[in-house]
Amino acid sequence: MSNINEQIEQEKENAKNVCSTEGASSGDCAAAWDAVEELQAEASHQRQTQKPKTEFEKYCDDNPDAVECRVYDD
Repeated sequence: MSNINEQIEQEKENAKNVCSTEGASSGDCAAAWDAVEELQAEASHQRQTQKPKTEFEKYCDDNPDAVECRVYDD
């Protein structure tokens, strides 16, 4: 998820640069901010589709060596 957040920050910087050189009412400025909005929408979608962890999964994350959390390969 942090990768998409990094992309959002990069696109924001790009949009600010484009708007400062091309003007706030230019088509390039609008397109740059549209790219930011698209990435933000994708990040929101990814957060919604992630299944929340169960209490057991959280316990195993905190205690990976616990007997009930061990995973054996066949």
